Amino acid sequence: MSNATLTVSKIRSGTVIDHIPSGKAIEVLRILGITGREGYRMAILMNVESRKLGRKDVIKIEGKFLDAKELNLIALVAPTATINIVEEFEVRKKFRVAVPDVVEEVLKCPNSTCITNKEREPVKSIHKKVRDDPLEFQCMYCGTIVRVG
Repeated sequence: MSNATLTVSKIRSGTVIDHIPSGKAIEVLRILGITGREGYRMAILMNVESRKLGRKDVIKIEGKFLDAKELNLIALVAPTATINIVEEFEVRKKFRVAVPDVVEEVLKCPNSTCITNKEREPVKSIHKKVRDDPLEFQCMYCGTIVRVG
């Protein structure tokens, strides 16, 4: 195997999601609702070498800045991810995602009889984190445990 280097251009302004567990980049894009048809210039690197993780995925999105709900979504599928906010080709802010203690309207309760799964009930799903490893949340309405990841 050659020791070739992969070069990916910097983005002027936007978000770099780094340290995504290997193979999870597509899932991160899916939960963010990014299909590629939005017009963002993106780079998706998968299974690249990482000193911390062995292998990792990286996503660069030009012109996209993430809100708190999107960061929570990323934390659920890629809890090791770091977020880099880039402006004028420079990293202005860098931080790790944090799995929230409570998530609203993100997880679907697997209990088919839960009130959150009834079409005629205007109730949003709310789940409280009960364990970090493995990551588990509990439905605030029926108590059902949801394992994430």
